[in-house]
Amino acid sequence: MQQREPESSVREAHAALTESLPFDDVDDFAAVERGFLGTLDDPAIRNDAGEVVWDASTYDFIDGDAPESVHPSLWRQSKLVAKHGLFEVVPGLYQVRGLDLSVMSFIEGDTGVIVVDPLISKETAAAAYALYRTHRGDRQIHAVIHSHSHIDHFGGVLGIVSPDQVETGSVQIIAPEGFLEHSVAENVYAGTAMARRAGYMYGARLDRGPQGQVGAGLGQTTSTGEPTILTPTLEIRETGEMHTIDGVEFEFQMAPGTEAPSEMHFYLPRYRALCMAENATHTLHNLLTLRGALVRDPHIWSQYLTEAIERYGDRTDVVFASHHWPTWGGAEIREFLGIQRDLYAYLHDQTLRLLNQGLNGAEIAEIIQMPPALENAWSTHGYYGSVSHNVKAIYQRYMGWFDGNPARLWPHPPQAIAERYVAAIGGIDRVVELAQEAFDSGDYRWAVTLLDHAVFTDSEHAAARTLYADTLEQLAYGTENGTWRNFFLSGATELREGNFGTPTVTAAPRIIAHLTPEQLFDAIAIRVNGPEAWSLELAIDVTLTDLERSFSLTLRNGVFIYVEREPAATTPLQLTLTKQRLIQLAGGDLESDGIAIRGDRGVLTQLLGVLDQGDPDFEIVLP
Repeated sequence: MQQREPESSVREAHAALTESLPFDDVDDFAAVERGFLGTLDDPAIRNDAGEVVWDASTYDFIDGDAPESVHPSLWRQSKLVAKHGLFEVVPGLYQVRGLDLSVMSFIEGDTGVIVVDPLISKETAAAAYALYRTHRGDRQIHAVIHSHSHIDHFGGVLGIVSPDQVETGSVQIIAPEGFLEHSVAENVYAGTAMARRAGYMYGARLDRGPQGQVGAGLGQTTSTGEPTILTPTLEIRETGEMHTIDGVEFEFQMAPGTEAPSEMHFYLPRYRALCMAENATHTLHNLLTLRGALVRDPHIWSQYLTEAIERYGDRTDVVFASHHWPTWGGAEIREFLGIQRDLYAYLHDQTLRLLNQGLNGAEIAEIIQMPPALENAWSTHGYYGSVSHNVKAIYQRYMGWFDGNPARLWPHPPQAIAERYVAAIGGIDRVVELAQEAFDSGDYRWAVTLLDHAVFTDSEHAAARTLYADTLEQLAYGTENGTWRNFFLSGATELREGNFGTPTVTAAPRIIAHLTPEQLFDAIAIRVNGPEAWSLELAIDVTLTDLERSFSLTLRNGVFIYVEREPAATTPLQLTLTKQRLIQLAGGDLESDGIAIRGDRGVLTQLLGVLDQGDPDFEIVLP
């Protein structure tokens, strides 16, 4: 189906924004270009099968003035983020930007290099390292630092180092306390649902172009190569902890529970440089990412930024992060970090003030006003997070999903309530008529509410689907937020073309391999189909030979329980195998070698028979 052009209401809003926002401030464009050394000859990065997993050239169209179909502020941000290549931050400190969602940094030591945050995929990380070596020589990697536990900061590690290098001690893997646990759990426990929603959030399957995907605010999109992980050899546990790597002194600052549950900053005295991980970037970040995650704590986030200013502000000449471009100069750094700190503190404090006056999250999100200094700073704009959904996240963190109104305590689920609304309004054709009136008046938020009910009543109603897609596009054209734009356009795409599935796989085999036994058993428990398992009472003893650990597993009342203890002779089934073979077994592989089974094999068949697989193609915009 044909995309519509921007409606007059969208065009007029963009024209007004062009006049009201400080577009004459071009300092960020100078910062983005600073230190540029070169980029890839071929910006298309491929995997071993020849498939493109990243192509920076698909954003070459982002140039000049904003088209009418893109919010002018988001267009500005996308122009900045689309710049790709190797950059010198200061002599001895380099970044590769624009070759994945995140930024990969290189810190030169006495004899080699320390790599920080090797992107999402091993293919993009390898390409970034090759680009660095083209301009700086073939330097040995002595350590890889993961600033925090999100996949865009560790997934590419096997593209630049090997497990053998880590096992022999020639390469250290350095991460904050709890890194492996949180990295693996996030990508496995709710990984299927998060990955499907991430396909909407980052728009990896959307066409690039002025009426399509133009970026995600934090970076352009996610690469689609192979994510990997390695176990840290050094965990950082305390603020002020010092380590010297290849002659370079590092001072670490812990920042758990901020943008990630396991996160840290570090200071480099040699370069008078401060790395802020993902806690101070050139956008308002997420307090609850649209793909799904635990709600983050803006209060502690702001406090760690204050601590960073106090500890390092007076001795820092450049601050850099794992997204976007650096900030240089003492006064500029203090202003940048202070503005970022004030941003999260203000959202937190004002949301709490207003909820204590009885407003709910949606109401606060509509009326909250940001101070002029925050409104006028480009780095606080909602390209990735937004004031609207961050305020709702703060409300959720403190008050939960229920807003206190008893009428909203037990509503019908979406499809049932849709059918009732549509019947009350006078049938689906009347709903579409009202939605068309709302569309024509520029009230797209009301139009999509009506059309959501329409398609949840009749998902095949052609007029409803067409108008719904058209309306989502207008919302996309008008939003400053890159991830909102991608969500709206993804919904429109699936309404027109069908379900596009999940573009990326976060629960990749190399990540699943790092599950602890406890995490693996938790992952099994999450998959138990409770009703189908109500009548089962099963017991299995499992001995993991490579870990020299044994567990007693039971399934009763649809609940899977594990306890670490020695096998009992009376247990109906005993399994002896390695952890990796247990992972294969949980995936349904009963036949491969490497497992010793004693007792009633039928117990195992019964257990595997009540384990559900996640659905990476579940519907989002349709019932």
